[in-house]
Amino acid sequence: MRVTYRPEEGDEQVFDYNPNKLLSAEREALEKRTGRAFAQFAQGVLRGDSLCRRALLHVLLKRKHPTIAFEDVDFCWDELTVEMTKGEITLAVERLREKNGDDDMIEAMLKGYDDAPDDEGKARLPFAV
Repeated sequence: MRVTYRPEEGDEQVFDYNPNKLLSAEREALEKRTGRAFAQFAQGVLRGDSLCRRALLHVLLKRKHPTIAFEDVDFCWDELTVEMTKGEITLAVERLREKNGDDDMIEAMLKGYDDAPDDEGKARLPFAV
């Protein structure tokens, strides 16, 4: 997934987000901050849950700015974009269909397919497995 943060005042920052490559401490911080198990957190990011996306941005920013506090991560909704790649959408839809998954989520993913960024390398699921 690609997470793009475009603050009105500041430089654009683009992050490659792979939930399977988060450190255990980062996953634990996300679970603690959101009060959700990691799988539910990952689904929240995909569904546009504001707390999940803010917590994710905090973790991503903290990698470059270790002292940044969660309270300092505050953004206008249009300053943050979370995009699945075409390959991620394809894999996720296949997995959800195999599990008789959420039809609304499948439909939403497919609507964004044409505008999704192309994959750079091997596609992976946009949520932890």
